[in-house]
Amino acid sequence: MVDTKQEIERKYEATAEEAGPSGRPDLPGLPELTGAGPVATVVSRGVVTLEATYYDTPGRRLLADGITLRHRTGGADEGWHLKLPVGQDTREELRAPLGTAVPAGMAALLRSRVRHDPLRPLAHLHTERDRKDLVDADGTVLAEVAVDRVTARRLAPEESEPVRWTEVEVELAEGRGHDQRLLDAVEGRLRDGGLHRAGTPSKLAKALAETEKVAVAVQTGGAGLGRSAKPGKPAKSARQVEQAASAVRRPLGADDVVLDYVRRQIDAMVRLDPAVRRDLPDAVHRMRVATRRLRSAFRSYREVLDRTVTDPIGDELKWLAGELGLERDREVLTEHLEGRLAELPDDLRLGPVPARLHHWSQGRRDGARAAVLGALDSERYLTLLDTLDALAADPPLRPAAAKPAAPVVLKAVLRDYERLATRMTTALETPPGPDRDVAVHQARKAAKRVRYAAETARPALGKPAKKFARRMQAVQDVLGDHQDSVVVRQALQALATQAHGAGESDFTFGLLYGREEARAAARERELPGLWADVSRKKHRAALEA
Repeated sequence: MVDTKQEIERKYEATAEEAGPSGRPDLPGLPELTGAGPVATVVSRGVVTLEATYYDTPGRRLLADGITLRHRTGGADEGWHLKLPVGQDTREELRAPLGTAVPAGMAALLRSRVRHDPLRPLAHLHTERDRKDLVDADGTVLAEVAVDRVTARRLAPEESEPVRWTEVEVELAEGRGHDQRLLDAVEGRLRDGGLHRAGTPSKLAKALAETEKVAVAVQTGGAGLGRSAKPGKPAKSARQVEQAASAVRRPLGADDVVLDYVRRQIDAMVRLDPAVRRDLPDAVHRMRVATRRLRSAFRSYREVLDRTVTDPIGDELKWLAGELGLERDREVLTEHLEGRLAELPDDLRLGPVPARLHHWSQGRRDGARAAVLGALDSERYLTLLDTLDALAADPPLRPAAAKPAAPVVLKAVLRDYERLATRMTTALETPPGPDRDVAVHQARKAAKRVRYAAETARPALGKPAKKFARRMQAVQDVLGDHQDSVVVRQALQALATQAHGAGESDFTFGLLYGREEARAAARERELPGLWADVSRKKHRAALEA
């Protein structure tokens, strides 16, 4: 069983504090916090001893993504803790009971990062925590301030000498939301008392940085003790420094623009994986969008990235989007049908319509959810992630990649736009009926591709690309509403057939079907005017300027 809470906290350390292989640098006395914002009194809760072992892969994949996994004893919340970054000062903390092995639920949430690598003990931290509650005038606990005296040892790749430091954590009480004013008020007092924000995001990062600093000092006879470096990051060679400087001097290239977009979509896929597994709102949709954007970028920017490499990856992304789509389509359909049903007056809802709809949705949900989790747990998915990592690290660049970005990305956007224009002509000229439905759907996919291409091009083309993408979004929305109506009508037909077969009235489903037909027809009538507006030459000219 995994429990979840949102952790909103800030960490502080003493100015000019230096941890060494021996000795324990102390903070100046904790300043008076009574009167900081709504704080009326400070209540001491005593000292507790915490023992924590942190786990990661040999390559420290979790640390690289700001994730921590630990096994901790002592305190009221002892057990396994998994912390996932959410935003500034905020992390999602998942807890599971004590045990010798990483809980299966937590291991699953880490699969997109860990892949096939083992999770091994990385560091051990012994903490003496002096806890104080900040309480308002009504006796409500607002936050906890903890003065932590830490002794840490790195366990891998080899055990280190212990390092020691003292830090302060300020964590908002549960239910306080993100009380920025309280945090700022307390921070003001701490700064006046000689503290500043910690230079590392977590105790683990601090432990690794300090133990490696000590190791360097030992190897160099103390010369490296004052230098700080990111854990696990070797010093750059002269050639790497020169390459970095050259990259700064070089004008924005097509590869810079396209690869930045591609890497952001890869990162989004990996980052959203745990949210999809936890069935968090909108997670499936956002991950599916990332796969589609990535596949679209491969197709739009084939002059930058070699299609012989990206096409097979695109096929795998299409497979993943399809698996995610089963759940997403069910969500959209159910929401749409429930909304349309709620619009009807009671006297037009004949028979057990809500119960029929609920039963239909839940039946589809079970299968869709199983398909999503099956895909994320498959070797095929892990292989796809490894392949994407390899592509990002060593991209298959074509000659156009080295050219200035603007003309290359402009050409790609306009090529996709011409493709959309052809499909729009077909959709507008096809008589109403199933063939038009297909043509409109094809135009919708083309509009989405142009929009994604324009979003990719924005760093090179600026605001005109942003405005162009918005116009394509407007076209996509109308075409999408039409396609949604097609899918909804198919679902209503199936529901009416089920109701009729069970001896129930199918009147309401038929009524909703007719209303969906009317909505689709209305969207079709909007298309000519909308397309005439967004396809004006001046919009294209602005993009080319």
